[in-house]
Amino acid sequence: MDVIIVVAIACLLIGLSKGGLGGPVPVALVTPLMSQVMPASQAVGIALPLLIFADLFALRMYWRKWDGRQVRLMLPAGLIGVVMGSLLLLTLANSGQNITLRRILGMFTLLVVIYKAVDNRLSSIHYMPRDWHGYLAGWASGFGSALANVGAPPFTAYMLLQNYTPSVFIGTTTLFFAIINAAKLPGVLSSQNVLNLEQFASILWAVPLIPLGVWLGRRFIEVINPKAFETLMLVLLFGASLMLLFSSPAA
Repeated sequence: MDVIIVVAIACLLIGLSKGGLGGPVPVALVTPLMSQVMPASQAVGIALPLLIFADLFALRMYWRKWDGRQVRLMLPAGLIGVVMGSLLLLTLANSGQNITLRRILGMFTLLVVIYKAVDNRLSSIHYMPRDWHGYLAGWASGFGSALANVGAPPFTAYMLLQNYTPSVFIGTTTLFFAIINAAKLPGVLSSQNVLNLEQFASILWAVPLIPLGVWLGRRFIEVINPKAFETLMLVLLFGASLMLLFSSPAA
């Protein structure tokens, strides 16, 4: 029953985020939340197809609103990061080191909280763009995304410094992570310790909750204070990071 409830909440959080409520923060909560009821490696693996399904909705909403130059700049390094992060994930999962992966996931989750505490100041920084900044942000995003489904902070921090309009910002983020998530799939499928297809099939019932969450996100953004919702998500993220860092892994 705990797994059913957590998976349902995770799908709704993904949908709410794609619907515009809370930005990337609700998505960052998905893998830490699922890791409370299953091994961390399986939480990373099972969350990925759910994220890919949600990417299809996001791509439709922001089709061609992205900056192709930035995607081309960051993507090669991002794909290298995916390969490196996937290899580390598979090594930890196949050697049974879920406790180590759990601690790493906790650190990445805590980084999301720290990043959100300072992100409002980034757009006011006097910034001189350099291509290598994009390479570094792309690599870090691909690595963090492949290892723990938490790759948004370096990408978002870099994009904030570019001073894009909201639609281009979200469109570029959507395209970049849609490609990154798709690139992660072969590595995740290569290990039963990461994505158990039988277990994933058992949660397919929850997939329709993602478009429901998108609809709710679009409706609630008009009646709920987005900042208050984001603050609530950050409090939950902080609590989840502490649990991952200091508690025992799920059986």
